[in-house]
Amino acid sequence: MARRQWMAVGVVVVATAAALAATWWERPAQAPDAPVGPQPTPLAWTAQIEPLAGDGHPGDRDGASAQARFAEPYALLRSTDGSVYFTDAGDNNRIRRLLADGRVETVAGQGEGLADGPGLQARFNTPSGIAADAQGNLYVADTGNHAIRRIGTDGQVTTVAGGTQGFADGPAAQARFDGPMGIAVDAQGQVFVADTWNDRIRVIGTDGNVRTLAGGDRPGFADAVAGEARFDTPVALAFDAHGALLVADFFNNAVRRVGADGTVSTVVGNDGVINGPLSLATTHDGVLYVGDFAGRLVQVTPQGHQVTLLGNDRLPRLARPSGLAVEDDGSLLVADAAGYRVHRVRPLAVGALPAPALVGPAADAALPDTGGRWPLAPQEGWHEVVGTLGEVRGTFTGESRHHLHGGFDVRGDVGQTVLAIADGKISSPIAAWSLGGQAEGLAVGRLNYIHMRVGRTPAGQPFDARWQPLYGEDGKLERIRVRRGTRIHVGDRLGSINSQAHVHLQVGTSGFETNAVALGFTGYADHFAPRITDVSLLDDNDQPLAAGSDGVVMLARQGRGVQIVVEAWDQVDNNLPRRRLGPYQVGYQILDAAGQPLQGYEQPRWNIVFNRMPPQKQAVKVAYAPDSGITVHGSAVTRFRYLATNTVRDGLMETGRWQPAALPPGEYIIRGSARDYSGNEGIGRREIRVRLLP
Repeated sequence: MARRQWMAVGVVVVATAAALAATWWERPAQAPDAPVGPQPTPLAWTAQIEPLAGDGHPGDRDGASAQARFAEPYALLRSTDGSVYFTDAGDNNRIRRLLADGRVETVAGQGEGLADGPGLQARFNTPSGIAADAQGNLYVADTGNHAIRRIGTDGQVTTVAGGTQGFADGPAAQARFDGPMGIAVDAQGQVFVADTWNDRIRVIGTDGNVRTLAGGDRPGFADAVAGEARFDTPVALAFDAHGALLVADFFNNAVRRVGADGTVSTVVGNDGVINGPLSLATTHDGVLYVGDFAGRLVQVTPQGHQVTLLGNDRLPRLARPSGLAVEDDGSLLVADAAGYRVHRVRPLAVGALPAPALVGPAADAALPDTGGRWPLAPQEGWHEVVGTLGEVRGTFTGESRHHLHGGFDVRGDVGQTVLAIADGKISSPIAAWSLGGQAEGLAVGRLNYIHMRVGRTPAGQPFDARWQPLYGEDGKLERIRVRRGTRIHVGDRLGSINSQAHVHLQVGTSGFETNAVALGFTGYADHFAPRITDVSLLDDNDQPLAAGSDGVVMLARQGRGVQIVVEAWDQVDNNLPRRRLGPYQVGYQILDAAGQPLQGYEQPRWNIVFNRMPPQKQAVKVAYAPDSGITVHGSAVTRFRYLATNTVRDGLMETGRWQPAALPPGEYIIRGSARDYSGNEGIGRREIRVRLLP
């Protein structure tokens, strides 16, 4: 392998305003003869997302960047020759390279395992962070192997330190790590490691000895010196322009600084928009970029102001921005691990509007291979379905339209064992959440299993060593930890159903969740035609429009237009008769007085389609009209009243109204439509007559 020279990437600068140069709007103009230097970094810029590599499908394919496929592009590194190196974890376990000519090739790795040797014969297990030294050698945090690996300029892969799970300082060959994820190399060649599940920052010295720089024997949050400091699941490292080490402290939702003497301080605390920092990068003038677990890209100014660049009201979020690097021109390179893509994000000119961008997994990306299994025994037998994607859900405090239901609910008994429906791998640094809560759950690759005691029996006993119980100082169970890289196999016990008495399955990360019905379940069938029980209209003030004695609703042709409400529900085969589910899609048509569709309405306008969940919480009130839900009527029967003129489809949402101004006065028919996932067409009271006034 040719010798490489590297640009500084993932560098983080966070300091007090007094210690930094003036920000771009405060700096005086340079004299004409002043030397030209880096341009000031603009703040709160409008972002444009551009594709660099990957087609959004999981896989393993080299070649042209637009057709390349990855399993989990996690962290990246920019070289001065125009190449971008990145780790590709998941089932690939490779180190890949995007060349300056747009081709993707594999540099090292040929499958899961631990093996040194020539690059294409070596093996990795869930490689995460990547860094380089001044000589061009690559260093990889090989998370699943609990090791730090080196890819030399000659292409040879060696194990620098670790290889056995545990905690031990000392000579590199005897040192032990626990799922290291972050890595950085300083100018002297020292290798710094975020030892993730030891909650420590470690250093591999140039003499080959490993020592602990900061962090103690249990997770926590404490600014202090060396062993008195506390981290909780540190996942990424970078140096600032002054040589101090920055840490993405994931579970603490903070960015920490570690000095050369091990003194730890907090530079970004848990008081802004960042939600689970995964990746870090900075500019030369102290602007920090953070990719977070919620899919946002956040800019942090030297004064500490946080500005959401992606994942705000104007621009989409990413699936999981796990790797960041700053380019010379101020643009960012982003590895989107759960989107199977690598992007460039660049600033647009002031006033320019960003073009649409492909983010997240492709809409037709292959789903996990479940073989039709259910998450409960018998896995090849039918179980009752009690909830589908997109249904309206309320709260216990009287709010009937609180959120859209995600996933697919399968009824089970409290305490019943939840079983894995597909082989998978733990990819998240926090794979289990909400211990003891109703929504306690576990993420295995793209699949989320929710409403269970994760990794333990009803009595609270862990199933096996993969499920690490974390106890507080009072001896109470605080958390179940499951390390990134842990393998899960079909039929493995994942947990036991909690008081919710069902398993909730989700496919995909927030904002990119697809309908779990598409997984296919043995014995699942739906021959029941959805029932449409009412079609009604709301006026300019969202108040119901009543029909006259002849059953016709009088409408003015001018004004804001009207909203069309279609009330409908569905069932599936063998469910209890009282079990009402929401239809898969809802729409409407406009017909003339004789019942013939008008031009443009030959087919229903399917505005509501629950194929992909939108990320915005307010989407529930875009999809559903008032009086939807179960809490407003005091019974267990859910009313699904859809605002068919609004759009909730393909992960997007938009409000809309039917505008009759373009039609001549006269009588028309509005016909509501509903369809389930199996293709059954809705029947019932589908039509309402309207008269448009002159």
